[in-house]
Amino acid sequence: MQYYRQGDVALIPTTAIPEGAKPVERDGGRIVLAYGEVTGHAHAILDRGAELLATADTEDRFLSIMASSGVALVHEEHATITLPPGNYVVRRQREYTSADMPPLRVAD
Repeated sequence: MQYYRQGDVALIPTTAIPEGAKPVERDGGRIVLAYGEVTGHAHAILDRGAELLATADTEDRFLSIMASSGVALVHEEHATITLPPGNYVVRRQREYTSADMPPLRVAD
């Protein structure tokens, strides 16, 4: 299974998107998978051949790529990644510091 990662964002292929997942609104015409807390940059897809979806029961999001040529995932500080068509779980990397502390999102 091919898995993709750009900074603190992981994209894991999945066979299906959960039923009831709702489209996430684009920001300035782009799909934003994650905003950078430190730099203000974003992991984003500009192409129209994709859709980001979310459900109420998980922090994960879901990406559906319909464009037959795939789409480009861009970020100001990382190399661009071309994602092939398919469905993906979009997961933010977490950092575990100790057993008595909750996991923290990694800041990009």
